[in-house]
Amino acid sequence: MKRINYYLLACISLIGLSCQKNTSTATKEVTSKPNIIFVYLDDLGYGDIGANGAKNLNTPNFDALANGGINFSNGYASSATCTPSRYAAFTGQYPWRKNAKILPGSAPMLIDTAQVTLPKMLQAAGYNTAIIGKWHLGLGTHDKDWNQHISPGPNEVGFDQSYIMAATQDRVPTVYIENGDVVNLDPNDPIEINYKKNFKGQPTGKDNPELLTMKWHHGHNSSIVNGIPRIGFMKGGQAALWSDVDMADHFLGKVKTYIKEKSKEEKPFFLTYTMQQPHVPRTPHPRFVGKSGMGPRGDVIVEADWCIGELMKTIREAGIEENTLIVISSDNGPVLNDGYYDDAVEKLGDHDPSGGLRGGKYSLYDAGAHVPFITYWKGQIQPAKSEALVCQMDLFASLAALVGSDMKSQDSENVLDALVGKSKEGRESLILEATTRTSYRKGDFVLIPSYKGPKLNTKVDIELGNSNEIALYNLKEDPAQKNNIAKANPELTASLLKDFEAKRGTNYKKTSKLELK
Repeated sequence: MKRINYYLLACISLIGLSCQKNTSTATKEVTSKPNIIFVYLDDLGYGDIGANGAKNLNTPNFDALANGGINFSNGYASSATCTPSRYAAFTGQYPWRKNAKILPGSAPMLIDTAQVTLPKMLQAAGYNTAIIGKWHLGLGTHDKDWNQHISPGPNEVGFDQSYIMAATQDRVPTVYIENGDVVNLDPNDPIEINYKKNFKGQPTGKDNPELLTMKWHHGHNSSIVNGIPRIGFMKGGQAALWSDVDMADHFLGKVKTYIKEKSKEEKPFFLTYTMQQPHVPRTPHPRFVGKSGMGPRGDVIVEADWCIGELMKTIREAGIEENTLIVISSDNGPVLNDGYYDDAVEKLGDHDPSGGLRGGKYSLYDAGAHVPFITYWKGQIQPAKSEALVCQMDLFASLAALVGSDMKSQDSENVLDALVGKSKEGRESLILEATTRTSYRKGDFVLIPSYKGPKLNTKVDIELGNSNEIALYNLKEDPAQKNNIAKANPELTASLLKDFEAKRGTNYKKTSKLELK
């Protein structure tokens, strides 16, 4: 791949071209576009990396990219839970338009195959595309057979290659799926999945605690795989079951192979590396056990940091670092006890996963969707910290501008200049979502409408943002959201509410109850 300079970015952004002069043959024009790697973590909080203030977690590889690229202090997922955020990141559309919610592992495909998507846009722009890791956007149809080819899936919405788990590590089916087919499936031991009732004779976490190596706290008490109780019931597929402690190495191995192979081609690649850490069940490889001093949650963050280091080593060995844009973020904010007893609370010490923000996963408060957000491109992005408001949903429009595509999505905004450090300005406003409830951020302010429901979810010990009164916070002056200034600023509150309702509609109070299964 040829090295690309910022003049090329300007050309692409302004006139949709992606040409540069070949420095060795000045009279010959060549097409050159950067490789793009989107690293997407799962439940990593804003404060879980050293570059964002973590003092007791050693994350040198995250920190190197944050300090060598742009570290955004106002970077957001679209939502405080995983499926909606992933939907927005891949489609450039607000997830509430689709009524996206956390999906069971048996759910049908959420993204319509006719929709525009980020990988489709990059495919059309001449990219190889792949996703390796967590999916959690549904697969196939309601009545799919896990023992046959499963479609639609990632391959039908723009990914040339896919190597995924269907949902999450705590949900069945606990198998890897490659391009629509379960890996290592024995046809004589077919897979059966049911999220409503168990299969006759199958042990469960609820009824057979003597078989468990990890104790469940709430919800995770159905089928047992590798000694870990899961959400949902599964029978069969023994030869296809994954090894939890080897999962990080397994996905990383696939990532390394893909980069090594595709870096030899002239055609650029777009790789989405969707890591499972630090989502439950937290199962660090034995070589990382005890490394953090914070129990399994800290250990898998250290493990994830090592994976980032191995990713960068692979990129450098392939000789493509100067022609590869890397984006790192998380699908939502942090949670400690999310269904298993694993010492995440007991061994936390003075570590603050939310980095001083209020709330966490599932919450309308800022820590729900305010996440680590890093862009790195050696030689093109100058190290900086940025306060620009950016969202993963904006990757569609921004990368379209980068590669010269005129494809559009409904809600994505072009913040390319902010992502590459040429501007301190991002988007002006953003509607954020948490378990079907929505709030409105504009400038330094965030408006949270009043919602019925409990203020605290006691199972996960997280404030949800529900209140009988409308709330307004100045996040620049009050990032911990301690002071509701709505009553003191009635005109501003009314103006923001009017703006929010104009964009969101007036039926935003129709919400669903949070269910932790």
